[in-house]
Amino acid sequence: MATYEYLCLACEHPFEERRAMTSAVDTALGCPSCGSDRVRRRFSFATTGGAAQSAPAPGSVAGGGCCGGSCACGG
Repeated sequence: MATYEYLCLACEHPFEERRAMTSAVDTALGCPSCGSDRVRRRFSFATTGGAAQSAPAPGSVAGGGCCGGSCACGG
């Protein structure tokens, strides 16, 4: 199961819905606020973890991932 974000085109109410990743995007779904079936899935990013991370101290090297010194993007 995955959580997807949707926006109702009728009342502009944003909401989330847990659906199987194998479900078709156009599977019928109604807005929980107004009941309209004119909803569209929104593009979103999910993050994991708890507390917000702070920036590295000046002069220190950030580790991991692209732009942490492990790729050719100039980081």
